[in-house]
Amino acid sequence: MTDNLYQMNPQERFSDRAEDYAKYRPSYPSEAIDCILDELSAPSQLIAADIGAGTGISARLLADRGVRVKAIEPNLAMREVATPHPLIQFKDGNAESTKLNNNSVDLVTCFQAFHWFNPELTLTEVARIVKSQGKIALIWNDRDINGKDEFTRQHGKIITQASGNSPIHSRLDGYSYELINSWFTNLVRYSFPYQQAMTKEQLIGLALSASYIPKRGDIHQQLVNNLTNLHQKYSDKLGLVYLQYQTNVYLTNARN
Repeated sequence: MTDNLYQMNPQERFSDRAEDYAKYRPSYPSEAIDCILDELSAPSQLIAADIGAGTGISARLLADRGVRVKAIEPNLAMREVATPHPLIQFKDGNAESTKLNNNSVDLVTCFQAFHWFNPELTLTEVARIVKSQGKIALIWNDRDINGKDEFTRQHGKIITQASGNSPIHSRLDGYSYELINSWFTNLVRYSFPYQQAMTKEQLIGLALSASYIPKRGDIHQQLVNNLTNLHQKYSDKLGLVYLQYQTNVYLTNARN
């Protein structure tokens, strides 16, 4: 099992990053949302629990399709900067205790968040709230550092250096994979290419939205300098650089 990130104060460690998170974190490709909603009822008939909803980036993507979303987020600072949406209800809860009713949602999603959760307790809670034959989706935007894009590779090296080789890059480890298979059925991974266009300000802001990046001191200043130089080297005529991702979607179904 990888490092237990849920022991690293995940519910509070983003409190001073909420505004950067809301402004600079990437969205997700429409193909990923299509994949998640495929084979479910019409979106207007669905209720989803988006666990670890943050500032509502993913919840809004679902709500824009017509899904009613219960956005579960324990961090008050994150909830406060979320853009309101008529189909989203933000709730103060966490992955281990969503405070939702038994068998009350058709879909459970965790965007960029499951690695922060205690997997045993979270999957117990998910199994409690999801309806029979409901769907569970775990989604990550992973920088495509092994692809052909040199900018993305260099960006990955800079972030890794500034983070001190933080373990927070862990995603779905083998232990969690086995747990999911024991609770649910038909676990399948889908992958979609995605890119994020950024100005220099956005490039730096994205880095500072990560909880493992220092916001002051020598390492912070070196990071800003490195990203500034990287932007200057790779930006196009519009002043933009393009970070390449693979958006990985893990889908599984509730047991009957």
